[in-house]
Amino acid sequence: MKLLVTGATGKLGTKVVETLLKSVPASQLAVSVRNPEKAAHLLELGVEVRQGDFDRPETLDSAFAGIDKLLIISADGDNETRIRQHTNAVAAAQRAKVGFIAYTSATNARESKLFLAEVHRVTEEAIIQTGISYSFLRNNWYLENEIGSIQGVMAGAPWVTAVGDGKAGWAARQDYAEAAAAVLTGSGHDNTVYELSGPLLTQEELVSVIGQVLGKEIPVQQVDDAAYAEIMKGAGIPDFVLPILVGIQQGIREGTLEIESDDLARLIGRPVTPIKEALAQIVNEISN
Repeated sequence: MKLLVTGATGKLGTKVVETLLKSVPASQLAVSVRNPEKAAHLLELGVEVRQGDFDRPETLDSAFAGIDKLLIISADGDNETRIRQHTNAVAAAQRAKVGFIAYTSATNARESKLFLAEVHRVTEEAIIQTGISYSFLRNNWYLENEIGSIQGVMAGAPWVTAVGDGKAGWAARQDYAEAAAAVLTGSGHDNTVYELSGPLLTQEELVSVIGQVLGKEIPVQQVDDAAYAEIMKGAGIPDFVLPILVGIQQGIREGTLEIESDDLARLIGRPVTPIKEALAQIVNEISN
Protein backbone atom coordinates (compact mmCIF):
# COMPACT_ATOMS: atom_id res chain seq x y z
CA MET A 1 0.00 0.00 0.00
CA LYS A 2 1.58 3.26 -1.14
CA LEU A 3 0.26 6.56 0.22
CA LEU A 4 0.99 10.03 -1.16
CA VAL A 5 0.41 13.47 0.35
CA THR A 6 0.49 16.59 -1.81
CA GLY A 7 1.62 19.92 -0.40
CA ALA A 8 3.61 17.99 2.18
CA THR A 9 5.83 20.92 3.16
CA GLY A 10 2.88 23.22 3.85
CA LYS A 11 1.42 23.91 7.28
CA LEU A 12 -1.20 21.14 7.19
CA GLY A 13 0.80 18.75 5.01
CA THR A 14 3.74 18.82 7.40
CA LYS A 15 1.52 17.74 10.29
CA VAL A 16 -0.22 15.05 8.22
CA VAL A 17 3.13 13.51 7.26
CA GLU A 18 4.41 13.66 10.85
CA THR A 19 1.24 11.90 12.01
CA LEU A 20 1.41 9.23 9.29
CA LEU A 21 5.00 8.39 10.15
CA LYS A 22 3.89 7.38 13.64
CA SER A 23 1.93 4.44 12.22
CA VAL A 24 3.13 3.85 8.66
CA PRO A 25 6.62 2.72 7.55
CA ALA A 26 8.39 5.55 5.73
CA SER A 27 8.84 3.22 2.75
CA GLN A 28 5.06 3.20 2.23
CA LEU A 29 4.81 6.99 2.16
CA ALA A 30 5.49 9.37 -0.71
CA VAL A 31 5.06 13.12 -0.92
CA SER A 32 4.48 15.38 -3.89
CA VAL A 33 6.03 18.84 -3.56
CA ARG A 34 6.84 21.68 -5.94
CA ASN A 35 10.31 22.11 -4.45
CA PRO A 36 11.89 18.77 -3.43
CA GLU A 37 14.73 20.58 -1.66
CA LYS A 38 12.25 21.70 0.99
CA ALA A 39 11.46 18.04 1.69
CA ALA A 40 15.06 16.90 2.10
CA HIS A 41 14.38 16.10 5.75
CA LEU A 42 11.67 13.64 4.68
CA LEU A 43 14.02 11.98 2.23
CA GLU A 44 16.43 11.38 5.11
CA LEU A 45 13.63 9.63 7.00
CA GLY A 46 13.06 7.25 4.10
CA VAL A 47 10.00 8.97 2.60
CA GLU A 48 9.92 9.02 -1.19
CA VAL A 49 9.99 12.64 -2.35
CA ARG A 50 8.47 13.31 -5.77
CA GLN A 51 8.40 16.56 -7.69
CA GLY A 52 4.84 17.57 -8.53
CA ASP A 53 3.49 20.95 -9.59
CA PHE A 54 -0.27 21.46 -9.91
CA ASP A 55 0.44 24.01 -12.67
CA ARG A 56 2.52 21.49 -14.65
CA PRO A 57 0.26 18.44 -15.14
CA GLU A 58 3.04 16.43 -16.76
CA THR A 59 4.91 16.39 -13.44
CA LEU A 60 1.86 14.96 -11.70
CA ASP A 61 1.76 11.87 -13.90
CA SER A 62 5.06 10.67 -12.47
CA ALA A 63 4.29 12.04 -8.99
CA PHE A 64 1.07 10.00 -8.71
CA ALA A 65 2.32 6.83 -10.46
CA GLY A 66 1.79 3.64 -8.47
CA ILE A 67 -0.12 5.36 -5.66
CA ASP A 68 -2.93 3.51 -3.92
CA LYS A 69 -4.25 6.30 -1.70
CA LEU A 70 -3.79 10.00 -2.39
CA LEU A 71 -4.38 13.01 -0.15
CA ILE A 72 -4.91 16.19 -2.16
CA ILE A 73 -4.44 19.16 0.15
CA SER A 74 -6.22 22.18 -1.28
CA ALA A 75 -3.88 24.78 -2.74
CA ASP A 76 -3.60 28.48 -1.92
CA GLY A 77 -4.47 31.38 -4.20
CA ASP A 78 -7.50 32.96 -5.83
CA ASN A 79 -10.49 30.82 -6.80
CA GLU A 80 -9.60 30.63 -10.50
CA THR A 81 -6.04 29.50 -9.79
CA ARG A 82 -7.10 26.93 -7.23
CA ILE A 83 -9.81 25.44 -9.45
CA ARG A 84 -7.32 25.06 -12.32
CA GLN A 85 -4.71 23.47 -10.07
CA HIS A 86 -7.13 21.12 -8.35
CA THR A 87 -8.65 20.05 -11.67
CA ASN A 88 -5.14 19.26 -12.94
CA ALA A 89 -4.43 17.16 -9.86
CA VAL A 90 -7.69 15.22 -10.10
CA ALA A 91 -7.19 14.50 -13.81
CA ALA A 92 -3.65 13.28 -13.11
CA ALA A 93 -4.94 11.01 -10.35
CA GLN A 94 -7.38 9.49 -12.81
CA ARG A 95 -4.65 8.98 -15.44
CA ALA A 96 -2.44 7.33 -12.82
CA LYS A 97 -5.30 5.04 -11.79
CA VAL A 98 -5.02 6.06 -8.13
CA GLY A 99 -7.27 3.87 -6.00
CA PHE A 100 -8.57 6.41 -3.49
CA ILE A 101 -8.58 10.20 -3.15
CA ALA A 102 -8.97 12.09 0.12
CA TYR A 103 -9.42 15.83 -0.36
CA THR A 104 -9.33 18.68 2.16
CA SER A 105 -12.54 20.52 1.37
CA ALA A 106 -14.63 23.15 3.16
CA THR A 107 -17.65 23.13 5.45
CA ASN A 108 -20.89 22.22 3.67
CA ALA A 109 -19.05 22.71 0.37
CA ARG A 110 -21.89 21.64 -1.93
CA GLU A 111 -24.43 24.12 -0.55
CA SER A 112 -22.32 26.80 1.15
CA LYS A 113 -22.70 30.44 0.12
CA LEU A 114 -19.19 31.26 1.39
CA PHE A 115 -17.30 32.48 -1.68
CA LEU A 116 -14.35 30.23 -0.83
CA ALA A 117 -16.63 27.19 -1.17
CA GLU A 118 -16.82 27.39 -4.96
CA VAL A 119 -13.32 25.94 -5.28
CA HIS A 120 -14.24 22.96 -3.14
CA ARG A 121 -17.62 22.43 -4.78
CA VAL A 122 -15.98 22.22 -8.22
CA THR A 123 -13.15 19.99 -6.95
CA GLU A 124 -15.49 17.59 -5.17
CA GLU A 125 -17.56 17.25 -8.34
CA ALA A 126 -14.42 16.63 -10.43
CA ILE A 127 -13.37 13.86 -8.05
CA ILE A 128 -16.82 12.26 -8.12
CA GLN A 129 -16.80 12.30 -11.93
CA THR A 130 -13.59 10.22 -12.03
CA GLY A 131 -15.36 7.27 -10.44
CA ILE A 132 -12.46 6.90 -7.99
CA SER A 133 -13.39 6.18 -4.36
CA TYR A 134 -13.09 9.34 -2.29
CA SER A 135 -13.37 10.95 1.09
CA PHE A 136 -14.09 14.66 1.42
CA LEU A 137 -12.57 16.13 4.56
CA ARG A 138 -14.59 19.30 5.02
CA ASN A 139 -12.42 21.22 7.45
CA ASN A 140 -14.29 23.97 9.26
CA TRP A 141 -11.96 26.72 10.54
CA TYR A 142 -8.36 26.45 11.68
CA LEU A 143 -7.70 27.99 15.07
CA GLU A 144 -4.33 29.03 13.64
CA ASN A 145 -6.21 31.35 11.24
CA GLU A 146 -6.60 33.67 14.25
CA ILE A 147 -2.89 33.99 15.05
CA GLY A 148 -2.73 37.54 13.64
CA SER A 149 -5.65 38.67 15.79
CA ILE A 150 -4.22 36.92 18.84
CA GLN A 151 -0.90 38.70 18.32
CA GLY A 152 -2.83 41.96 18.09
CA VAL A 153 -4.64 41.53 21.39
CA MET A 154 -1.41 40.41 23.06
CA ALA A 155 0.00 43.77 21.96
CA GLY A 156 -2.99 45.60 23.46
CA ALA A 157 -5.32 45.95 20.46
CA PRO A 158 -9.05 45.13 20.62
CA TRP A 159 -10.45 42.09 18.83
CA VAL A 160 -12.02 43.49 15.66
CA THR A 161 -14.70 41.50 13.85
CA ALA A 162 -17.60 41.94 11.47
CA VAL A 163 -19.19 38.53 11.98
CA GLY A 164 -21.76 39.52 14.60
CA ASP A 165 -23.19 36.39 16.24
CA GLY A 166 -21.97 34.07 13.49
CA LYS A 167 -20.31 30.91 14.77
CA ALA A 168 -17.35 28.85 13.59
CA GLY A 169 -16.15 25.37 14.53
CA TRP A 170 -12.53 26.21 15.32
CA ALA A 171 -10.16 23.29 15.79
CA ALA A 172 -6.38 22.95 15.94
CA ARG A 173 -4.57 22.15 12.70
CA GLN A 174 -3.12 19.06 14.40
CA ASP A 175 -6.62 17.62 14.86
CA TYR A 176 -7.44 18.10 11.18
CA ALA A 177 -4.10 16.48 10.28
CA GLU A 178 -4.85 13.46 12.45
CA ALA A 179 -8.25 13.09 10.79
CA ALA A 180 -6.67 13.09 7.34
CA ALA A 181 -4.09 10.52 8.44
CA ALA A 182 -6.84 8.33 9.92
CA VAL A 183 -8.75 8.33 6.64
CA LEU A 184 -5.63 7.53 4.61
CA THR A 185 -4.60 4.62 6.82
CA GLY A 186 -8.02 3.30 7.84
CA SER A 187 -10.72 1.34 6.07
CA GLY A 188 -14.41 1.98 5.43
CA HIS A 189 -13.92 5.52 4.14
CA ASP A 190 -14.91 4.94 0.51
CA ASN A 191 -17.22 7.65 -0.83
CA THR A 192 -17.60 9.45 2.48
CA VAL A 193 -18.10 13.09 3.41
CA TYR A 194 -16.90 14.25 6.82
CA GLU A 195 -17.82 17.60 8.33
CA LEU A 196 -14.79 18.22 10.54
CA SER A 197 -15.26 20.79 13.27
CA GLY A 198 -14.68 21.73 16.85
CA PRO A 199 -17.55 23.02 19.03
CA LEU A 200 -19.37 25.96 17.44
CA LEU A 201 -18.49 29.27 19.09
CA THR A 202 -19.18 32.95 18.48
CA GLN A 203 -16.32 35.42 18.28
CA GLU A 204 -17.17 36.64 21.79
CA GLU A 205 -16.99 33.11 23.15
CA LEU A 206 -13.65 32.51 21.46
CA VAL A 207 -12.24 35.81 22.69
CA SER A 208 -13.43 35.01 26.21
CA VAL A 209 -11.29 31.86 26.17
CA ILE A 210 -8.33 33.77 24.74
CA GLY A 211 -8.78 36.24 27.61
CA GLN A 212 -8.66 33.36 30.10
CA VAL A 213 -5.43 32.09 28.54
CA LEU A 214 -3.85 35.55 28.56
CA GLY A 215 -5.26 36.47 31.95
CA LYS A 216 -6.77 39.73 30.80
CA GLU A 217 -9.99 41.26 29.53
CA ILE A 218 -10.08 41.64 25.75
CA PRO A 219 -12.49 44.19 24.27
CA VAL A 220 -14.42 42.98 21.21
CA GLN A 221 -15.09 45.63 18.59
CA GLN A 222 -18.01 44.68 16.34
CA VAL A 223 -17.94 46.74 13.12
CA ASP A 224 -19.60 46.70 9.70
CA ASP A 225 -17.86 45.42 6.57
CA ALA A 226 -16.67 48.84 5.40
CA ALA A 227 -15.15 49.69 8.78
CA TYR A 228 -13.56 46.25 8.97
CA ALA A 229 -11.92 46.76 5.57
CA GLU A 230 -10.59 50.16 6.65
CA ILE A 231 -9.17 48.78 9.90
CA MET A 232 -7.50 45.89 8.08
CA LYS A 233 -6.08 48.29 5.48
CA GLY A 234 -4.71 50.41 8.31
CA ALA A 235 -3.08 47.27 9.72
CA GLY A 236 -1.13 46.84 6.51
CA ILE A 237 -3.26 44.26 4.71
CA PRO A 238 -2.79 44.60 0.90
CA ASP A 239 -5.75 46.01 -1.03
CA PHE A 240 -6.27 42.84 -3.08
CA VAL A 241 -6.67 40.78 0.11
CA LEU A 242 -9.29 43.04 1.70
CA PRO A 243 -12.30 41.72 -0.31
CA ILE A 244 -11.31 38.18 0.64
CA LEU A 245 -11.20 39.01 4.35
CA VAL A 246 -14.49 40.91 4.19
CA GLY A 247 -16.08 38.04 2.26
CA ILE A 248 -15.01 35.60 4.97
CA GLN A 249 -16.47 37.85 7.67
CA GLN A 250 -19.73 38.13 5.76
CA GLY A 251 -19.93 34.38 5.21
CA ILE A 252 -19.35 33.55 8.87
CA ARG A 253 -21.88 36.23 9.88
CA GLU A 254 -24.44 34.52 7.63
CA GLY A 255 -23.84 31.14 9.29
CA THR A 256 -21.86 29.34 6.59
CA LEU A 257 -19.69 27.55 9.18
CA GLU A 258 -22.48 26.62 11.59
CA ILE A 259 -22.56 22.90 10.83
CA GLU A 260 -22.86 20.67 13.91
CA SER A 261 -20.88 17.44 13.66
CA ASP A 262 -18.86 15.02 15.77
CA ASP A 263 -17.05 13.59 12.73
CA LEU A 264 -13.69 15.05 13.78
CA ALA A 265 -13.72 13.44 17.20
CA ARG A 266 -14.86 10.11 15.73
CA LEU A 267 -12.11 10.06 13.11
CA ILE A 268 -9.29 10.92 15.50
CA GLY A 269 -10.62 8.55 18.16
CA ARG A 270 -10.56 11.11 20.96
CA PRO A 271 -12.25 14.37 21.91
CA VAL A 272 -11.26 17.37 19.81
CA THR A 273 -8.43 19.27 21.53
CA PRO A 274 -10.15 21.72 23.93
CA ILE A 275 -10.06 25.27 22.59
CA LYS A 276 -8.39 26.59 25.76
CA GLU A 277 -5.62 24.00 25.52
CA ALA A 278 -5.06 24.65 21.80
CA LEU A 279 -5.05 28.41 22.34
CA ALA A 280 -2.53 28.05 25.17
CA GLN A 281 -0.22 26.19 22.76
CA ILE A 282 -0.60 28.95 20.17
CA VAL A 283 0.07 31.69 22.70
CA ASN A 284 3.12 29.79 23.95
CA GLU A 285 4.47 29.49 20.38
CA ILE A 286 3.87 33.21 19.75
CA SER A 287 5.60 34.13 23.00
CA ASN A 288 8.61 32.00 22.22
